[in-house]
Amino acid sequence: MNRYFTTARNCSFALILALAVATGCGEGESHNNNTNNVNNVNNLNNTSNLNNLNNTSNNTTPICGNGRIEAPEACDDGDLDAEVDGCPADCSAVDPDFACPEAGLPCVRIVVCGNARIEGDETCDDRNTAPGDGCDDDCHLEAGWICPTLGAACVAERCGDGILAGFETCDDDNTGNGDGCDSTCHIEEGWECVGLTCTPTVCGDGQVDVTEECDDGNDEVGDGCTPTCKMEPKCADGVCVAVCGDGIVWAPEECDDGNNLSGDGCSATCTEEYGFDCVEIAPVPPAQIQLPVTLRDFLPACGTGARPTDTDTGAVAPFGHPDFECYTGDEIMSGNVEALLDADGKPVRVPNPVTYSDAAFTTWFRSDADYNRTFSMLLPLTHQGNGVYLFQSAAHFPLDGLGFVVEDCGGGVMCEPVRIGHNFSFTTEIHYWFQYAGNEVLDFTGDDDVWVFINGRLAVDVGGMHPPRSGSVTLSTVAATLGLTVGGIYEAVVFHAERHTDGSNYMLTLTNFNRAPSTCASDCGDGLVASDEACDDGVNNGDYGTCNPGCTFAPYCGDNHVDTEDGELCDDGINLGGDASACAPGCRSLGATCGDGVLQPANGEQCDDGNTLDGDGCTSDCRIVVD
Repeated sequence: MNRYFTTARNCSFALILALAVATGCGEGESHNNNTNNVNNVNNLNNTSNLNNLNNTSNNTTPICGNGRIEAPEACDDGDLDAEVDGCPADCSAVDPDFACPEAGLPCVRIVVCGNARIEGDETCDDRNTAPGDGCDDDCHLEAGWICPTLGAACVAERCGDGILAGFETCDDDNTGNGDGCDSTCHIEEGWECVGLTCTPTVCGDGQVDVTEECDDGNDEVGDGCTPTCKMEPKCADGVCVAVCGDGIVWAPEECDDGNNLSGDGCSATCTEEYGFDCVEIAPVPPAQIQLPVTLRDFLPACGTGARPTDTDTGAVAPFGHPDFECYTGDEIMSGNVEALLDADGKPVRVPNPVTYSDAAFTTWFRSDADYNRTFSMLLPLTHQGNGVYLFQSAAHFPLDGLGFVVEDCGGGVMCEPVRIGHNFSFTTEIHYWFQYAGNEVLDFTGDDDVWVFINGRLAVDVGGMHPPRSGSVTLSTVAATLGLTVGGIYEAVVFHAERHTDGSNYMLTLTNFNRAPSTCASDCGDGLVASDEACDDGVNNGDYGTCNPGCTFAPYCGDNHVDTEDGELCDDGINLGGDASACAPGCRSLGATCGDGVLQPANGEQCDDGNTLDGDGCTSDCRIVVD
């Protein structure tokens, strides 16, 4: 070996560090007489000095941003950006959740919330950063939740723990029924729950509570909201307006599962969620249905205990009605109402000999405190088979003990006497919806007037004063007249009046329209990753790096488990190699290699400047350049 260093035009970076007195570098001078320089050359064989040569900070001030790690720098990604990119502007420390495996190159974020991997101090990762779904925006488990499948949606830990989680709509700290929150932690009909406390709702108070679809504060049907606080379908010519959350799929809805929750396959806006298929399965017809009915009680203007009418001198409300107890008859008198309902959905009188006037008739099916008292109740109908339901009573007195027979009109005298043990003089109004199949036959019976309108058009006309009489309609024979199309949804309205003291018979059959809420489920194997799946590659055979048959992750490089059967030599969960971890990308080689920025003399390295380039003082095989 020469005992002097040539500096003409090509001074070695390593020798510059060794020759602190090389003032003539670049001038072609020889320094073979400099004893110190000779000693420095001899010291090249000293491992500790080799380390010193590799660490330029022993002799120079470190420069943050030059792409070299110089003590006391912890990193140097080659820039001085103030943004959080893994290496701060002073190169003093690696930012939390980052690794900087190679000097001069960008650092790598190794903890990423929302990537379906548990990293750093994360305790969950459901593939998003939204809080309130069991895994918060920093990927830490929220109270009352569990996340059983990595990368999939979290669920409630258990019902009855007092914590509202998952798809629970309530959790009152128990699993009993009948207290407003049932054993599956869903709010029971007629209740509302806030925190741990459930209280009965009051349908009709004008306040829409949790289990109420609507509340218009009255007892009337046909106004869009039933007396039971359920929304009535809004249909015209067989097509209905969509109301998301009512359990009926109307265009443009893709689904409707009867709630407004997202994450269960049908979103809060009634669209199918990614990876889910939703189908509508009609439920088995129940043995009995109960239809909301509006009843209006009237005071007769004729007969025993008659009340003065609004035309009588000195009369005060409530007034007697001239259409009740004032007419008799034995046969059906058709044609007393027009063929179409008015803009309010009520019958329109045609002048006839068994009703008093147009003005008097308008109060039959409209609530007016001067003439009637309004009530609502549920009419039970029994299933007869094939979706047909029947109500039949030969003693139909729904207002016994209600209305004017128990209302004091002064001096302790009731406004109306009880006649033959009952409260007569009332009207009935029923609205229901059915899907026209093309073969329906509907039958109706009543004392006095019965009119049935379908799609706003008169279908059954059993008007007039008469003993029990029946009417029937085979819808297929009048479908064109009524504007019916098979498969369409139509409203049927039954109007009935009991106007004379004798008997009260009432019978009706109908085909009810049953709600068919959407049932949604993900399809593991369709290649679409739904919210309750961690992965789905369409094959799901469990091969390394793919997806298991149950749509969970198969073993992969990065799962922090050394899968030797799949060829892994290491797996520390980071696998960046270099100065970040002991395992290289791919999990098939260790991270200790030339160019990783870490000096490893045991592996024969004399230097390691974080790259494998020649011409920079440290060769591609991590040897010091010596001329």
